[in-house]
Amino acid sequence: MTKKENLSELIRYQSGTVVSRTLINKSTGTVTLFAFDQGQGLSEHTAPYDGLVYLLDGRAEIKIAGKRYKLTAGEMIIMPAGEPHALKAVEKFKMLLIMVKS
Repeated sequence: MTKKENLSELIRYQSGTVVSRTLINKSTGTVTLFAFDQGQGLSEHTAPYDGLVYLLDGRAEIKIAGKRYKLTAGEMIIMPAGEPHALKAVEKFKMLLIMVKS
């Protein structure tokens, strides 16, 4: 069933952790919501696919191939396939991650 949704309301913050919710999981790509509590993050890793990060709320620091980027609500960045990247919550934030596999 298709219905209209508010992305920020589909996921809630939880103290001291990172929460994720997959909205679409197909062989060609995924769409996932994340909620990071302040100070939480994902350690440096690589992915075999391009990823588009769009901040819905808050502020994040994203490191891609050694370069740091500060993002705020309404901003986006592309994390290229194969490039090491890490994320950290400067303050709690919510993001939409779109992974394109083909």
